[in-house]
Amino acid sequence: MTTIRDVANHAGVSVTTASYVLNNTGNISVATRARVMQAAKELNYHPNAFARNLKYRKTQIIGVFISRFGGSFYEDILEGIHSVVLNTNYELLVCPESRSTRRILFHRQVDGAIVFDSKLSTDAVMKLASSRFPIVILDRPLQSEYIVPLLLDNPLGVRGAFTHLYDQGYRKLCYLAGASDSFDNAERMQTFLAMAEEHHLETPVYQGNFTVRSGYEAGQAILQAGELPEAVFCANDQMAIGLIDAAKERGLRVPDDIAVVGFDDIPIARYLQPSLSTVGASRFEWGTMAVRQLIDFLEHKTPFDRQRIPTHFIQRQSSTRGSFADSHGA
Repeated sequence: MTTIRDVANHAGVSVTTASYVLNNTGNISVATRARVMQAAKELNYHPNAFARNLKYRKTQIIGVFISRFGGSFYEDILEGIHSVVLNTNYELLVCPESRSTRRILFHRQVDGAIVFDSKLSTDAVMKLASSRFPIVILDRPLQSEYIVPLLLDNPLGVRGAFTHLYDQGYRKLCYLAGASDSFDNAERMQTFLAMAEEHHLETPVYQGNFTVRSGYEAGQAILQAGELPEAVFCANDQMAIGLIDAAKERGLRVPDDIAVVGFDDIPIARYLQPSLSTVGASRFEWGTMAVRQLIDFLEHKTPFDRQRIPTHFIQRQSSTRGSFADSHGA
């Protein structure tokens, strides 16, 4: 294997001079620099990336740690991250929830991390973060000089959804919750229940876990509980889809018999029958913002900019009175 010493000998310079040229450092003349680069080309020399990383304590890798790969929710965020990384010298390592996550993080096999994995404890994240290992976190509000929480503006979207339901005349409401360890679910539920209380409405809560199956099972429980609610706000679209399936099995029409609202605006939401009212945000831009902040910190020590990702309510058929009849020509 060709070494830097071989290049130096071939170019007739010292190893130090060759190192300066190949690492683009030092005050080396144009002629000497050209001679060393030509020698490296003729000998097919490639710098040892591992050794260089060891010297500078850099991997040029950004780690993304997420709960799972599946679903458009995560895909859109990853697409945003990837679109930025493509134009840099960094590589991307995407790691779903697994035993290797802890090893990769604690052994600093990446230069910085974007975390969207509730199984990675807050204590671990706080201990890991440092000036040499910045972290962007997307699933909980942490305060640290070296951690930036980039979170969805859940209250903004939920308030829009509640106002829509209330203005439509719905008064018998219930909330279908997502995973109990989810910050997003907790914030959405807190906002929805607070608004219901302001309007003197009692709002039962049913537990799900963000999956279609849990929405279907919770839907069965809601429909069997006695008096049917007029509208259900679901903590995400997947559960809303499961709930609608359960309602259809019982011969109920959405929204004429029961209105449904989700959260996330996944691509299929607009193509369902009826189309799903939901709360949306640009997950692609969420991803781009996360990785840009991380790279700016790594490259320039640019202070983190703590901000919320805007959300907005999207009105479709599943919560609009009369829309079922309109969409079926009745």
